[in-house]
Amino acid sequence: MNPLDRIEKQVVLRAPVERVWRALTDIEEFAQWFGVRLDQPFAPGRSITGSFEGGFDQDEIARYQASLGLRPAAIRPPLPHAVFCTVERMEPPSVFSFRWVPFGIDAACDPEREPTTLVEFRLQTVSEGTRLTIAESGFEHVPAHRRERAFMMNDGGWQAQAENLRRHVDGA
Repeated sequence: MNPLDRIEKQVVLRAPVERVWRALTDIEEFAQWFGVRLDQPFAPGRSITGSFEGGFDQDEIARYQASLGLRPAAIRPPLPHAVFCTVERMEPPSVFSFRWVPFGIDAACDPEREPTTLVEFRLQTVSEGTRLTIAESGFEHVPAHRRERAFMMNDGGWQAQAENLRRHVDGA
């Protein structure tokens, strides 16, 4: 298996599965921890549009890329109300998945033609609350000139988003 094909993160959240499910699948809550304001509710088969809140700091992103050993590359923030993802599955309260263009703000990315990766959220009740597994797979289909950068940027991104989600739901 290619080591640059699958990202997997696990986090135990001190909140019941139903609470974590709501944070993942309610677009108002999703916006609070993820940072993208979505235009319509999640539903299987639906393409979801949205707008990122705040901006993207090109210099900060370039420094982060360099810290990963990547040659910094330009970014191109998505237009407002662009497609954020297409929902694959919603099996309350245990599985939520969607497809998206990985590291889609990469200026070398052509979001209209680029293959998507699959993002899966799996929830499991544990004694401490909820074990959440976040997995993103399918990087082998990302064009070679972007694959390593997309993988490494999303790997760090999911680590940060898991922490954002923890802060959002823990103790709630």
